[in-house]
Amino acid sequence: MKRLKYLFFLPASVALVLFSCSKSTDTTDSDSSGNWLKRSEFEGNARTEAVAFTIGDTSYIGTGFDGTNRYTDFWAYDPVKNFWTQRAQFPGVARNSAVGFSIGSKGYIATGYDGLNRLNDNWEYSPATNTWTRKADFAGTARYDAVAFAISDKAYISTGFDGGYTKDMWEFSPTGGTNNSGVWTQKVSLGGSKRSGAVAFVYNSKAYVLTGINNGTAVGDFWMYDPATGAWTQLRDISNTSSDTYDDDYSDIIRSNAVAFVIGSKGYITAGENGSYVKKTWEYDFATDAWTRKTSYERAERSGAVAFTVKGRGFVATGRNSTYYFDDIDEFQPDIAYNSYD
Repeated sequence: MKRLKYLFFLPASVALVLFSCSKSTDTTDSDSSGNWLKRSEFEGNARTEAVAFTIGDTSYIGTGFDGTNRYTDFWAYDPVKNFWTQRAQFPGVARNSAVGFSIGSKGYIATGYDGLNRLNDNWEYSPATNTWTRKADFAGTARYDAVAFAISDKAYISTGFDGGYTKDMWEFSPTGGTNNSGVWTQKVSLGGSKRSGAVAFVYNSKAYVLTGINNGTAVGDFWMYDPATGAWTQLRDISNTSSDTYDDDYSDIIRSNAVAFVIGSKGYITAGENGSYVKKTWEYDFATDAWTRKTSYERAERSGAVAFTVKGRGFVATGRNSTYYFDDIDEFQPDIAYNSYD
């Protein structure tokens, strides 16, 4: 890890908490369910606001910022052998706060911030040839701290900061268009609040978007997108807004610059910040639209980490807090008993 040379001043975040004496059911949350297992450290320099995506049985991390330098190096992680291999350098301008996603056998890095400019370029990586190709620029406004997700043969970018907070959504088809560089099509905007620093995950060909901040305030609405219908559906808030007890602690889910990933039939969110750094981990049940506490992230609290799922296993890496930038990586094992010694 690398010690910061200066402190970051975090935006103030506000979480809405409602109380009721008429609640009728009990929560069953646990902070000792699941285990964090340390894995081989990321071999690039410590950094925050990098991007990650998975192609086949390999995950990739690139770009990011260490408080002084922005990066273009690019690394592949093999979870079976637990080692890193450096791959072809990202050819775009060095950046942080970009988005990464994969479609089929290709990976992509788009948008971001280079220290002076918000960006809208879009690059495709081929692991078969270890080469990068510039694709059609993102058709929305140049931005950073957006979310991206891929479903079937399309990818989507939404939210982020372009000088103001946004919630428009754009679909990317990697073929067609000028020189076969791909086509961007505007789709129905996220139904909820504008935001930046949100997270997204995909399950059963539907995308889920939550968390983030809007004008310095943490947002608590939660949305699902179905590309088959082109519609957004609002799910239960991630804040304490009902008259039942299931959401008594949900305001702890609210945060920005967190990470999210899917293992099996459950989604997970951890790390991030909400006035202070957050370590609490939550598990989302897609079948019941309900959240359960899991073992908190075991290493140092952090924001701006990356997460990825590969071979059915979930990982969290890099990030920073007010003292350090990080190069560590941990695997979360949701069904393994907590062990503080591994």
